[in-house]
Amino acid sequence: MNFITLDQSADSLYSLIADGILRATSVGRDTWKSLLGSQGSLQHNCNIEGFNVVSTGVKARIGIIANNEENECDSCDSRIGFGSGGYPDDTNTCGIDAQTYVDNGERHIKVMGYILIQ
Repeated sequence: MNFITLDQSADSLYSLIADGILRATSVGRDTWKSLLGSQGSLQHNCNIEGFNVVSTGVKARIGIIANNEENECDSCDSRIGFGSGGYPDDTNTCGIDAQTYVDNGERHIKVMGYILIQ
């Protein structure tokens, strides 16, 4: 079992995500990839992480999104996180979906995740 800690103050998880506004975190791409152990993989560019991470084509309520060759965040193709969706598999709502120019191989892994709140 792998886990990470996000230190974010709020009245509730709902208050962090309900308005859709990005609330950035800074744990880093390697930490997000560690949630999937040796299977962690992402594209190299963009790397927006946090709560309500959104780009054209992909999103994550809690997670990280990345892009391939384009060094911009308008057309991301890979993600790791909770409440995620978009290209290439919109049914993958928790886990990893990463393809095309990724750093550790193409991955399409659906997982069960837990969010513990203190």
